[in-house]
Amino acid sequence: MADITEAEAANELMRLAKQIAHHNRLYHAKDDPEISDPEFDALVRRNAELEAQFPQLIREDSPSKVVGFEIAASPLSKVQHEVRMMSLDNAFSDEEVMDFVARVRRFLALAEDEPVVMTAEDKIDGLSCSLRYEKGALVLAATRGDGQVGENVTGNVAHIADIPQMLRGNVPDVFEVRGEVYMSKQDFTALNASQAEAGDKLFANPRNAAAGSLRQKDASVTARRNLRFWAHGWGAASELPGDTQMAVMQRMAEWGMPISPDLVLCHSVEEMLQQYRSIHQRRDALDYEIDGVVYKVNRLDWQKRLGFVAKAPRWAMAHKFPAERAETTLLAIDIQVGRTGKLTPVGRLAPVLVGGVTVTNVTLHNRDEIARLGVRPGDRVVVQRAGDVIPQVVDNLTRDADRPPFHFPDHCPECGSEAVAEEGEVDVRCTAGLICPAQRTERLKHFVSRVALDIDGLGDKTIDQFFALGWLKSPADIFALRDREAEILALDGWQEKSVENLLASIEAKRRPDAARLLFGLGIRHVGAVTARDLMKNFHELPALRDAAEKARAGDEDAAAALSSIDGVGPVVVEALGDFFHEEHNVAVWEDLLSELDVPRYEVETLDSPVSGKTVVFTGKLETMSRDEAKAQAERLGAKAAGTVSAKTDLVVAGPGAGSKLKKAAELGIEVIDEAGWAAIVAAAG
Repeated sequence: MADITEAEAANELMRLAKQIAHHNRLYHAKDDPEISDPEFDALVRRNAELEAQFPQLIREDSPSKVVGFEIAASPLSKVQHEVRMMSLDNAFSDEEVMDFVARVRRFLALAEDEPVVMTAEDKIDGLSCSLRYEKGALVLAATRGDGQVGENVTGNVAHIADIPQMLRGNVPDVFEVRGEVYMSKQDFTALNASQAEAGDKLFANPRNAAAGSLRQKDASVTARRNLRFWAHGWGAASELPGDTQMAVMQRMAEWGMPISPDLVLCHSVEEMLQQYRSIHQRRDALDYEIDGVVYKVNRLDWQKRLGFVAKAPRWAMAHKFPAERAETTLLAIDIQVGRTGKLTPVGRLAPVLVGGVTVTNVTLHNRDEIARLGVRPGDRVVVQRAGDVIPQVVDNLTRDADRPPFHFPDHCPECGSEAVAEEGEVDVRCTAGLICPAQRTERLKHFVSRVALDIDGLGDKTIDQFFALGWLKSPADIFALRDREAEILALDGWQEKSVENLLASIEAKRRPDAARLLFGLGIRHVGAVTARDLMKNFHELPALRDAAEKARAGDEDAAAALSSIDGVGPVVVEALGDFFHEEHNVAVWEDLLSELDVPRYEVETLDSPVSGKTVVFTGKLETMSRDEAKAQAERLGAKAAGTVSAKTDLVVAGPGAGSKLKKAAELGIEVIDEAGWAAIVAAAG
């Protein structure tokens, strides 16, 4: 993390947003995930780490702002939740649990001797469901969906024996019970056995089986599957039958609602961790899948004061269990080539069950990691399902076996071009750039993506299809698709309207934003932020190219002009020079610009008190995204920086501001809150 540049972070955050949205869609909307929960958690954790280090890069589509996934094409009707169904922030270590309690204590300004009592319960791995009771009668059941809108499953939950149709005793007029629909391990095994016998698709795990069984248009399918439920909280309520989390949960149990048998009160961090270890030790003996322990502040008045962040309450935390490991054989090492030309080794494994999920692929990261582990095809390895995008090897059990070492390729396996590692880097990259087949499709996908030219209708599958047909080899070919209208229409799945919409989207981008266009070319080290900074200084693409070529030829003035731009250092200058030095890149550049009319890049600014000043945003912004805040600063003639320094003129601090706020105080820099910033923006018009 310490070595990553802002440009690299922006690129990685873009990829993570896309990856996490893809996996969210598969998990929440299709009940058919491609990766395990720990692998998904690792993606989310990496995104959080990057956003913490580069808060100015937090995206509007950031996974940290998203709960679940929007319900799109579903056979079930939609339900608007009266109270949003949130998710939980995760902890993976004892230290993070201690930090969570410390944050609660700081936020509430509690004395050191004031106990922070928490509830602790096992976190069942199921499908979130909200049950609305009116006058004690169940009137509506809904899935979480995206937290705001879910699916109506009222008729389906009528077949779940754990869910009472009528609550017992004296209950509020309106009360929404929230919990998890799940399937026991025993019932999951029986269901998959019957699926196999019928020749139907097997479910990957009990959670997917429960979700697929509940989200059925035909409730009789749900009825044939033995689903269970237990409650862990509530949503809308006309009144609460208690003033603590535990008191309300106990009353829900009295009404006939099942709750966790492991729900306890903890009066200290030590007791919380003791309960976590106790549940973890008994995990395998349980007849249902759990993946951690959930802690919640017990006092409801404290919960109300603590409130929420973007998608989770400040008063709750999920303490996830550590990764599980297994032994298997490394069958082969394949080399994959990514959009930037990076050669990534992927290990192919003899299938092994790790924590209920079959693992067949494992990341080997890079050339140095292969050397560190000493792995070769045929080795017995220990695999762990956490800590990376796909599972990783943590140990080589046959390192001393008499087999030759694995030789990492020095030429690209896709195009045969030389593959080298830049000075100071461990990653080996193909030098062919835009002419490498492996990079072409990925670069084209990046070029049309939402953060680059944003061309609707050109999704990944369409680009793969058109590339296979020979229609797309470089970005310029996209704008020649208008000459293939009849050919596209003749393809399966294309209708006259969809072709018309695609071509219209392409035509709408013939006058693109110069910074987006530059970023879309995928030049090494030139991320979205760096592209904007370059264009704010050069205004026109030919001027940028001229400076880059002169700098590479040894023109010190040109190199100085580039390096003087904030965020642009020698690495970016070198990358620009290398890009324009390659003849095939220049050909792609010239072909593309011949199709486009790129207007001069100007950032319209208003007169304001912050014109010409440097502004830093820190903490959580509650009324706008980080991108919107930066755009506002630029429109007001200010520069939005990522770090506080002596050059900083103003700090806008939201909740949770930390070291930057402290440094601003040390340097005597003016600090305002988000409301103060909004007033400046409003006054400027």
